[in-house]
Amino acid sequence: MGSWCWKDSSLQTSARPCSRGSARLWLGWMSLPTSAQSFPPRKRSSFEPRPSSDPRLSSVPPSDVPCPQGSTDYFLSSGDKVRFFFEKGVFDERGNFLVPPEKSINKIGHALHAHDAVFRRVTHSPKVQALARSLGLQRPVVVQSMYIFKQPHIGGEVSPHQDASFLYTEPLGRVLGMWIALEDATLENGCLWFIPGSHTSGVSRRMVRAPAGSVPGTSFLGSEPVRDNSLFVPTPVQRGALVLIHGEVVHKSECNLSDCSRHVYTFHLMEASGTIWSPEN
Repeated sequence: MGSWCWKDSSLQTSARPCSRGSARLWLGWMSLPTSAQSFPPRKRSSFEPRPSSDPRLSSVPPSDVPCPQGSTDYFLSSGDKVRFFFEKGVFDERGNFLVPPEKSINKIGHALHAHDAVFRRVTHSPKVQALARSLGLQRPVVVQSMYIFKQPHIGGEVSPHQDASFLYTEPLGRVLGMWIALEDATLENGCLWFIPGSHTSGVSRRMVRAPAGSVPGTSFLGSEPVRDNSLFVPTPVQRGALVLIHGEVVHKSECNLSDCSRHVYTFHLMEASGTIWSPEN
């Protein structure tokens, strides 16, 4: 396991290696093979500047619990769009906000990289391309991007998972997450936690889309095992750090019960050379 840190900032700062512990490279497979970064046709974006007409339909669906079809559709059809997803518990039964609207957003996704000039510039920057080349990537494709807010006091827990469960490829080992801290990520506001070495054990479950019109809109093959909490190692990082996340490493984050938000821009690259992207993702 190596340690690496990258300071970016077009979103501010300068790229340089830094000392161990600033950010950790939880990788084990990285001689995956950048040249031109491109988008699959279904990832080309349209911009939706307003949330769903019924904002309750755009609450973030839980990863392993069936949710209303409207919510599922809004989420599953967001891969080529810029959409807004709310924290749970921010609306009353009539759809009125229980918190200030600006504090209600969980994340914006999933094609900021394709449609917003600032995020496109960061995602396709020379720094990112140089890093991808240094990791041996041959033909990286950006498959999704998100701005995550982790709001003070209500920012929800992200349960233990592997990104490849949702971004499944054949063969495995072709997905890399780039997670840029726009604010300090601390133990108090919900930093990432990892199980070191867990990227070597394959994927325990994968999400698949149900046939069109089905309720619920997704199901899972396999099941998420009960994880021993003592295996998780916290990874607090300072604003500007980049954390690289192997697609199969098990990771999580806790609820944000602090007074501080934990803003992050994150995107996933897939090595397209010799890779099949599952149509069921």
